Amino acid sequence: MPVLEVRGIEKRFGATQVLRDISFSLEQGQALSIIGSSGSGKTTLLRCLNFLERPDGGSIAVNGETVFDAAETGALREAEIRRRRLHFGLVFQSFNLFPQYTALENVTLAGKLLARDDPAWRTERKALLASIEENGRALLERMGLADRAGHYPHMLSGGQQQRVAIARALALKPDILCFDEPTSALDPELTGEVLKVIRALAEERTTMIIVTHEMSFARDVSDSLIFMDKGVIVEQGDPRQIMDAPREERTRQFLRSYQA
Repeated sequence: MPVLEVRGIEKRFGATQVLRDISFSLEQGQALSIIGSSGSGKTTLLRCLNFLERPDGGSIAVNGETVFDAAETGALREAEIRRRRLHFGLVFQSFNLFPQYTALENVTLAGKLLARDDPAWRTERKALLASIEENGRALLERMGLADRAGHYPHMLSGGQQQRVAIARALALKPDILCFDEPTSALDPELTGEVLKVIRALAEERTTMIIVTHEMSFARDVSDSLIFMDKGVIVEQGDPRQIMDAPREERTRQFLRSYQA
């Protein structure tokens, strides 16, 4: 059973159709890269998966559970949206760290807030908080930032901030980790350190969706690739096949623009 099944996702903003009949599936441990020109709908798709936008049509299932169906009537309660959102972790292109919190506090904040809903909160509060902090420190160490736990975002480089953001996304143990152009705000030197972390996650068989403009990275790291244009999937399949011998002329045009 695929860990993720997306069927017929549609999204409009007013009269503008941003996503049209988006369908794909993702197996446990696979990395899927999504490429395409600016404005092709890639980020909107990630926002729909993470319940930051509500699709106008289609369905999303995680581990066989339908987490979104456009046929659902009425608005979802905020608590239910939060529960469904936990299936996905999202790393934004501009980090989106809280400037008033340290690296460790950024990583552990969501876990601490969710712990208050745990039935054991009243009787085992200290143990729960200690476990969350231990997990946060372990994630920062995994990102090579063990010595930066007490640093505030302004004290960190862009690459370090993005690695904190990755640790934060991993902290709640999502089924699928999503990246929205994770290196677009970084200079070339810092881009390498973030891509190294994502490559390591892929080698560990972390299930991921990566919106990226790093073509060679997408080719080498991904198990599957989607090329989007004007809100539709133009081509999807094996990354090497698509990049070396694309079937569609629009795909060839896009890839030529990166090779020029």
